[in-house]
Amino acid sequence: MPTPPSDAAALAFWIAAPGRGEIREEALRARADDEVLVEALYSGISRGTEALVFNGRVPPSEYERMRAPFQAGDFPGPVKYGYASVGRVRDGPAALVGRTVFCLHPHQTRYVVPARAVHPLPESVPAGRAVLAANLETAVNGLWDAGPRVGDRIAVVGAGTVGCLAAWLAARIPGTRVELVDIDPAKRASADALGVPFASPADATGDADVVIHASGTGEGLETALALAGFEARVVELSWYGDRAVTVPLGAAFHSKRLALVSSQVGSVAAARRARWDAPRRMALALELLADPRLDALISGESPFDELPALLARLAANPAGTLCHRIRYP
Repeated sequence: MPTPPSDAAALAFWIAAPGRGEIREEALRARADDEVLVEALYSGISRGTEALVFNGRVPPSEYERMRAPFQAGDFPGPVKYGYASVGRVRDGPAALVGRTVFCLHPHQTRYVVPARAVHPLPESVPAGRAVLAANLETAVNGLWDAGPRVGDRIAVVGAGTVGCLAAWLAARIPGTRVELVDIDPAKRASADALGVPFASPADATGDADVVIHASGTGEGLETALALAGFEARVVELSWYGDRAVTVPLGAAFHSKRLALVSSQVGSVAAARRARWDAPRRMALALELLADPRLDALISGESPFDELPALLARLAANPAGTLCHRIRYP
């Protein structure tokens, strides 16, 4: 890995072309008075989305809408992409210097961003756990779109990071009966760590009032629709990139009067948009990360210089991976 020659340089992970990543040296611009210099401690791989970006699977129609904050380059590549960085403010406004912060920034050793773009961590949230903030913000938005109520039967299909977080949130609503559903029996360990009941698709209870789908597969979406009760709401949290997915809208879809709706974190859920903005939503996600049980969702950790080979492996075979954490020197 190249070594930055001075404090005015950084190392960043770039997708040079679909399926090929590399670490590049780049200059840091001079910091303005209303900006901060952040030195990264950790970043997290949002495996589902980042695998699609790494493999060049963003459809041209979404090139602009899928741009991440502080992304450089363009899809399909070269592009610098990512949005789960935790670091320490080394220079900037006095109130932020020395604070540990979360920022929606790509994988990079140090960076300069507007002070308003960083979110100080609550004292109860360790830096290593804070890499889950973007995924938890997605889960919060998904719950707002789903609108579960006290006592609801809730099925969450897909025990990846976002699915686990959505199930954990839903289980905190009084009286709810939540099941986390996945075809991989090994995912039961994550459910157990979070205190959420687990079921295979064949053993899931069904007749759910609310179903949240986060498996990223057409088969998972079919399971989600099958588990929905009469006039239930099915919320789609998966993003498929350029893949076409067959949705089974025959059978009981119409007779059960099901509602199938999308949820995407780029906009605050309509039910909350009048009173919540993105910074307030992020502050909530960071507060919720105080629960140490969420450490169970960090399934591995690697040094920054291994990121090109690591993301290639995760994009090809993600078995057993939830949130993989990147450690910076």
